[in-house]
Amino acid sequence: MSLHQIITDNVKKAIQELYEATLESVELQATRKEFEGDITVVVFPMLRVVKGNPVQIGEAVGKYLVENVIEIEGYNVVKGFLNLVISDSYYLNFFAEIKGVKQYGFVAPAEDGKAVMVEYSSPNTNKPLHLGHIRNNLLGYAVAEIIKASGKKVYKTQIINDRGIHICKSMIAWQKFGNGETPESTGLKGDKLVGNYYVKFDKIYKEEITKLIDEGKTEEEAKKEAPILIEAQEMLRKWEAGDAKVVELWKMMNGWVYEGFDQTYNTLGVDFDSYYYESNTYLLGKDNIEEGLVSGVFFKKEDGSVWCDLTDEGLDEKLVLRSDGTAVYMTQDIGTAIQRVKDNPDVGGMIYTVGNEQDYHFKVLFLILKKLGYDWAENLHHLSYGMVDLPSGKMKSREGTVVDADDLIVEMAKTAEDISKDLGKLDGYSDIEKAEVYKTIGLGALKYYILKVDPKKRILFNPEESVDFQGNTGPFIQYTYARIQAILRKADFDWKTSAVTNISLHGKEKELIKQIELFPEVIQNAATELSPAIIANYSYDLVKAYNSFFQNVSIFGADTEEQKLFRVQLSGVVGDVIKHAFELLGINVPERM
Repeated sequence: MSLHQIITDNVKKAIQELYEATLESVELQATRKEFEGDITVVVFPMLRVVKGNPVQIGEAVGKYLVENVIEIEGYNVVKGFLNLVISDSYYLNFFAEIKGVKQYGFVAPAEDGKAVMVEYSSPNTNKPLHLGHIRNNLLGYAVAEIIKASGKKVYKTQIINDRGIHICKSMIAWQKFGNGETPESTGLKGDKLVGNYYVKFDKIYKEEITKLIDEGKTEEEAKKEAPILIEAQEMLRKWEAGDAKVVELWKMMNGWVYEGFDQTYNTLGVDFDSYYYESNTYLLGKDNIEEGLVSGVFFKKEDGSVWCDLTDEGLDEKLVLRSDGTAVYMTQDIGTAIQRVKDNPDVGGMIYTVGNEQDYHFKVLFLILKKLGYDWAENLHHLSYGMVDLPSGKMKSREGTVVDADDLIVEMAKTAEDISKDLGKLDGYSDIEKAEVYKTIGLGALKYYILKVDPKKRILFNPEESVDFQGNTGPFIQYTYARIQAILRKADFDWKTSAVTNISLHGKEKELIKQIELFPEVIQNAATELSPAIIANYSYDLVKAYNSFFQNVSIFGADTEEQKLFRVQLSGVVGDVIKHAFELLGINVPERM
């Protein structure tokens, strides 16, 4: 039983015995630094069931707890706050229990439990991954890992947007201007090569529009009549009709893109359990619409189009099938969700990692799936996130001004190298060792900077600021981990096996153990809130507490051998928690730095 639960249960018991009243809940918080104590019971909410002076109530409850709860050795009352002093023995016993646990705070998935499917990435196959995709991938991957650590089975998936006019734009431009070049002949990653032709299409398209306007067309006419757009539209018609040559070209160019994506995912450190392709799913959902018409979930208008009326839910009517019988994106998303549960019958909920511009779309999708009667539809979540901006402004992939994911990763390693050299952090390392550490620091800086922010907030990403070795950054936390590993290497005695139970704790030691004790609760909270920021900021708080301990308490110059042993053990556990917390964020930690 956790300390919080012990205190909660006994405060309720105290109120029952002292005042013959029933307390529904107990409000606890960390004791403020200026007061003695470890955990504070807030007395004011008790006044709803206990009439009296809050200070007197606090005194009575505090006295009861000291007399009846072995873990509590003292108390003081400040106004309506009861500050409890927890015994050193409680913290030492707790520490002895968890110091050998391999992944403290992680919960093994239940064998018969329902799984959660997390969708992220979901790129288009007409361009490389960019900075926006990086935030999407980092969020989706971290949320999946956090939910897994909280005790649930998780499937990671994505849907690849591999069809449509935007794909044909790259294809027609390569066909017209590519002269048969390939990733092998150019030395370019496949996704970059295809992306170049998407930019090329846009350039030619704009030139043709300008020419048509000069010939007397309106801008609207010119946009519709530009020859290269008409060619792309014809290519799309041929693809949908199954034209062998067009399909062969589509498969070849998409194959280039997938190889490029895989390289980026591997560098970024994210993975997937399954892939869904829009070319396979775009016809899904039409049967479900027919079933919904029969059951009254949908209705048909005079022109033959099919709609869902969501006005009772405060939304509007939503088109799910056009009058010519063709599907819209909503139709496809309905069908894909249903198909995923057919493919994985143990799925009891899904999380869609998609930007906040799609908030309305997912409200509608989830409502429709509930109306269709799927029980898992009660457990659908949109992990909505804000855009990522750079100091230079917004990105536009059509114009080739997008911040390429691969280029950014390389730039982050270079930034880490420049800053590390200035600080002399890696003197004495070989060039190979340095390159590996620069990559670890650079990627860690990028991931942490993005994940420490609440997903809903927009981010202004500053590469130099993210690689600062001070403050709330990935490198600051990585450096503390490396410092701990140096301490463990220095310890020339067996510190792993012995248990220490007979010492008085320094205040800084107690603060550290209190932070460690929070880790399982932090994981559960982050899983519930779908927020890696909770893990990131916990890691920073833990590292701050460790650095304060390191500066105020001598480890190897301790007064007794038992104290020295304990402080090395405590350092080791802090290092393990940092490493495991960063694993949940997809961040590596260097052993030396």
